[in-house]
Amino acid sequence: MAKQKIVVVGAGYAGVSATKFMAKKLKKDDVEITLIDRHSYHTMMTELHEVAGGRVEPDAVQYDLQRLFARQKNVSLVTDTVIGIDKEKKIVKTKLGKYPFDQLIIGMGGEPNDFGTPGVKEHGFTLWSMEDAIKIRKHIEDTVAKAALEPDEATRRAMLTFVVCGSGFTGIEMIGELMEWKTVLAKEHKLRPEEFTLMVVEALPTILNMLDRKDAEKAERFMMKKGIQLKKGAPITEVTADYIVLKDGSQIPTNTLIWTAGVKGTSDAADFGLETARGQRLYANEYMQAKGYEDKDIYIIGDLVHYEENNDGKPTPQIVQAAEQTGHTAAANIVAKIKNTPKHEFKSNYQGFMVSIGSKWGVANLMDKIHLSGFLAIVVKHLVNLLYFFTIRSGYYMFQYMMHEFFHIKNDRNVTRGHSSRYGNVLWSVPLRVFYGSMWLIEASKKVVGDGSYLNPSSWFGSGSWFTDNVVFPFPWLQEQVTTGASAAGSHAAEATTAATGAAGGATDAAATAATHFGFSYAFGENPMPVFEKMPHWFSNIMEFMMPNRDVALFMQKFMTFVEIGIALALIFGLFTWLASAATIGLTVVFCLSGMFFWVNIWFIFVAFALMNGSGRALGLDRWVIPWIQRTVGKWWYGTPRSIYGKK
Repeated sequence: MAKQKIVVVGAGYAGVSATKFMAKKLKKDDVEITLIDRHSYHTMMTELHEVAGGRVEPDAVQYDLQRLFARQKNVSLVTDTVIGIDKEKKIVKTKLGKYPFDQLIIGMGGEPNDFGTPGVKEHGFTLWSMEDAIKIRKHIEDTVAKAALEPDEATRRAMLTFVVCGSGFTGIEMIGELMEWKTVLAKEHKLRPEEFTLMVVEALPTILNMLDRKDAEKAERFMMKKGIQLKKGAPITEVTADYIVLKDGSQIPTNTLIWTAGVKGTSDAADFGLETARGQRLYANEYMQAKGYEDKDIYIIGDLVHYEENNDGKPTPQIVQAAEQTGHTAAANIVAKIKNTPKHEFKSNYQGFMVSIGSKWGVANLMDKIHLSGFLAIVVKHLVNLLYFFTIRSGYYMFQYMMHEFFHIKNDRNVTRGHSSRYGNVLWSVPLRVFYGSMWLIEASKKVVGDGSYLNPSSWFGSGSWFTDNVVFPFPWLQEQVTTGASAAGSHAAEATTAATGAAGGATDAAATAATHFGFSYAFGENPMPVFEKMPHWFSNIMEFMMPNRDVALFMQKFMTFVEIGIALALIFGLFTWLASAATIGLTVVFCLSGMFFWVNIWFIFVAFALMNGSGRALGLDRWVIPWIQRTVGKWWYGTPRSIYGKK
């Protein structure tokens, strides 16, 4: 069988989902999958409001296709614009070339629908692409800067009035970003937040119509509480540079109208000669095959597809879940044809809907059973986004998403209210990091020097050192071996027992019988209490397996000394600080379970956690080493991302 050529047009949610599915299922088949998009990246459309609203930078929602598909060797990437399809010869035509296909998936997405409203194209802003988001962001920043210097009160008020048309998810999430951003903008330009007017204008009498009514009402109450004005049942009939006109004839002075009121299929697909439904969408059957061209193996997916699942006149909704599921259906049917297995009909399975209003509050309706609002709804939204990266098998962008949303955030604009932000100055943790590393170095040095003098290296490795032939671990089976072993070992049994007890904190035989006192700091005259008086039985079994005899124990005590020295130096110089801190936590837990650690030193664990938040990047080697490793490993694993794909 000749190599099957599969072409996917569009790297949106649907196109990426379909390509990932086929790349995995056809990994062992003789196929070539070509993914064509006008951009070299995939855009997380549901998060564009964060860019437009100044919360994150553009790269936070841009995912390079090279990084998404670097490990799929049967996928080729092409950066180009599709201009036509020869359905008879089965060729996709682009501005720069031609691509023959055996199976074709068209997932070029949608575009804003202004319903012919005068002035929207000339004076309004849409939010349907990265370019749109950046344009809105710059316009708002420039407008607020000019408004701060505008002496005329009425003109200034109009400049600081921001109107969103449409109360769907995009519109409400956009106004939520402006709700938070206005505080930042006001501070930067010496304005009062009260001078800003935020408004949602909706043609229908209700908002968020894909949500349960109770959830939508919660969202409405929250927005009103935050000072957002809602004008319902108020269609916009005209947009000018200085005001908008409502159906009742009233005018709202504003220089900023963000139009999110509708979506239609992309006009780029209008000349493909496929049967068109309302809103420029393309008809497809239950297998996502283009209507009238089922024999040509052409499939339609995503926002572009018009398929009425229940024959009720309602096509699949233009949402992410539907895009992914239509993409999966088309891909599954291509796989079925190649593998000669039964076809798959489209069956929708929408798990719920959620909307964020700013970075800290939202509403969610999950599986028609679970209703969440506030903090929990935002947490769920983040989990859903992380699940998306898992489904497209991109651990890299899952990590990047967490960094952008939780750590690389400014002005406290995240669900943790900035507490997880890396922009909290880690410089002030440097003294703690150096002190903590020095403490480990001193403790490790004691194990080397023993009873010798630090200034006399020839006295090191003698009595009291962990580098003698005496076992210092106070484990019963090792002490029994010392007592019953060879005469040389037996002659040092008392010394070994004393050293072992000293490793547990300097306790003597007399002190061991004295009453111990719980506390988090040393108190004069009290004997500190160990975390565990004796090892738990299960841990004792593990230790006995790891150190069954005296020789292994002697090796381990020397090895542990070098480990502690390594951890100490890493912390002092800020190299691999996160790993070194994690190692100290692990060691402390082991010491606790071994009966060799006191409550007064339990702070070791909490200091290690505190140092894991990037403390090595301030006056430490991690500032240079970690970025170098990320660049080097990233280039080796993913290759070099380019602005245009498809060139040899």
